[in-house]
Amino acid sequence: MTDEHGLDNEVIDPYAQDEDLDLETSLRPRHLGEFVGQQRIKDQLGLILAGAQRRGASADHLLFSGPPGLGKTSLAHIVATEMQAALRATSGPALERPGDLAAILTNLEKGDVLFLDEIHRLPRAVEEILYPAMEDFVLDIVVGKGPAAKAFRLPLPPFTLVGATTRTGLLTGPLRDRFGFATRLEFYDPGDLRRIVSRSATLLDVPMDAAGALEIARRSRGTPRIANRLLKRVRDYAEVKGDGTVNHATASAALEMFEVDPAGLDKLDRMVLDKLCRDFGGGPVGLGTLAVAVGEQPDTLEDVVEPFLIQKGMLARTPRGRVATAAAFGHLDLPFTLDRTPGAGPSLFD
Repeated sequence: MTDEHGLDNEVIDPYAQDEDLDLETSLRPRHLGEFVGQQRIKDQLGLILAGAQRRGASADHLLFSGPPGLGKTSLAHIVATEMQAALRATSGPALERPGDLAAILTNLEKGDVLFLDEIHRLPRAVEEILYPAMEDFVLDIVVGKGPAAKAFRLPLPPFTLVGATTRTGLLTGPLRDRFGFATRLEFYDPGDLRRIVSRSATLLDVPMDAAGALEIARRSRGTPRIANRLLKRVRDYAEVKGDGTVNHATASAALEMFEVDPAGLDKLDRMVLDKLCRDFGGGPVGLGTLAVAVGEQPDTLEDVVEPFLIQKGMLARTPRGRVATAAAFGHLDLPFTLDRTPGAGPSLFD
């Protein structure tokens, strides 16, 4: 929930259940050394934070981008912990008016970390308040209207803004350029995810062997958040149908029950591929048409489904629409006989 200033104690994923949020919070790494994977980003961020600490100054403003569930929120918490600073968290949609952001900025203390999730969804009028705040640590306020209007400039304490976005392309150039460090988080490999699952199992007191952890990791779509949620479902299965221990057989059986196949595709992924391959002959087909066909929002397909299918080599985005690859047909055990080169041929489904 947000208060009158749009502040959250935690940034909330609207698609997650309360229990999943509690799980995610309890498993979140507290320090940079506990953060598994994304080694290049960890090295870069560690250097930035160490330099700021030596100077006794706030760290540069930071922008983290990438698909949901890769650790952007965790990194924001880690920045605050490493800098021994308070974290104030809100999100772009919560800031409807310039006054909402002004109230937050004027309540910051020196060195605070302000985490702004979904920063690409900031209204333009609110975004413009950020420009002088980020660059000069001042807040420009206009009182009155017309010839009687007066402009005031209020000083702000030095702070670090940490922005997170899944849609970097929707950020305006002036906002993006004001971040001292911008980076993109990539999907995790199975080895790093296995380490994350093993760590989470230890924290949750779930007996698990290496093969069980690897099986969960392989089916987690390269995403730690999904890995932790699958771990919880596998734990339920092991406690109800087994002896509570998670091994390869238990993990496989549990994930099959929850419709997560060996390639990590869930029911929605397979539905998208099935519609694309069977109903539209492999494409190209427009995103809006595909979303209607599977009964989902276009944003869900674009932000959640497509990045993983593209990474798996099963889907291609082309100027004419979405195209299924040979790997998609193979995954569905369908014959792949026609030339489906991405972008080839016109489409009736744009």
